[in-house]
Amino acid sequence: MAPIPITIVTGFLGSGKTTLILNLIPQLPQSYKLALLKNEFGDLAVDSQLAASSAISGVKELLNGCICCNLVGQLGDALETLRSDVKPDRIIIETSGSAFPATLAMEINRLARDSGHYVLDGVVTVIDVENWKGYEDTSYTAKLQAKYTDLVVFNKWEQVSERRYEDCLDRVGDLELQVANVKSDRGRVDHQVLLGLDSVLARTMISTNGNVAHEHSREHSSDHQDEVEVLSIALACPPNEMQGVDLESLETFLLQAPKDEIYRIKAIITASRPPAASDGNEASFENRQMASMGQYILNWAFGRWTFTPVRDVAPLPSPPNSIKSGSTGHSPEFVLKMTVILARGEAEKWRKRVEAGDLLELEGDNSKVSRQVVRVV
Repeated sequence: MAPIPITIVTGFLGSGKTTLILNLIPQLPQSYKLALLKNEFGDLAVDSQLAASSAISGVKELLNGCICCNLVGQLGDALETLRSDVKPDRIIIETSGSAFPATLAMEINRLARDSGHYVLDGVVTVIDVENWKGYEDTSYTAKLQAKYTDLVVFNKWEQVSERRYEDCLDRVGDLELQVANVKSDRGRVDHQVLLGLDSVLARTMISTNGNVAHEHSREHSSDHQDEVEVLSIALACPPNEMQGVDLESLETFLLQAPKDEIYRIKAIITASRPPAASDGNEASFENRQMASMGQYILNWAFGRWTFTPVRDVAPLPSPPNSIKSGSTGHSPEFVLKMTVILARGEAEKWRKRVEAGDLLELEGDNSKVSRQVVRVV
């Protein structure tokens, strides 16, 4: 089984974390099973004298079969209960009362290494622009803790002055946080920014057949001012000449992607050997015979990336007509489908760089590569 992605949503009480999550659920496929684990205490675990016999309590059903429960025991026990009993596609941990998520993030990373059942997808900090006074602790230790934040969401900014918003940016700067930040739209942030790609979302990505423009435009009203821009990228090769993605050029692309310009890179790739994550660990299939030419889900988020072997995702479909057929007249075969989520004003620059052909290549003869780079938002 692929590891369950875990997203941490943190921030002070009343900042709008729950609203952000509730606005996320309708954006997901109806069959998507999300488990929300609320840690109201803001610490890693409750005092042992207070811990109940069960690691979770107060289970409630949200929209589309998603569940919400409270952490009342050890984090590892709670995650194992959710994994074995609920079998969610993703777990979101919402924590209140603690400004910094470092301890929680480190514990999740430890559990991920020890069990192989989880992967930390991202850490999101929500800030109430209207009421936030800044961090009380700006010490060196606090700065180290804050570096575990991947994305800052500025919430409740619509009714305040631009000066007030600039003050919040300055207060974030007090901790030397060089991270991406976006404004919510009344508590809503596009799921493309908040979440990485997993097996369920990958199936949705495949079903669009390389065109995510319709899906994105369907989710937004025409007068909405988007905080992000989106590129859709596809590489294809001639049929019967299957090649894998050149992993060295792909790694160069991932290393060069600046966190203040690119928020997320999500892709399904075909590779002739197991690719390595940013920590050096290879994503290998349990059945090594499958590894000669396999498919992998790539998640790049805020400077780090992982690859997950694809076991239960359908093969990449034939490219649309916008990718031209080869000399044989037959439709080429997809080798890469990628979505890049960027900050406003960055899409055109990166579209030209990808089109130049040196960032994303195939392993062999690139003269026959069919390449599509489209700005969809």
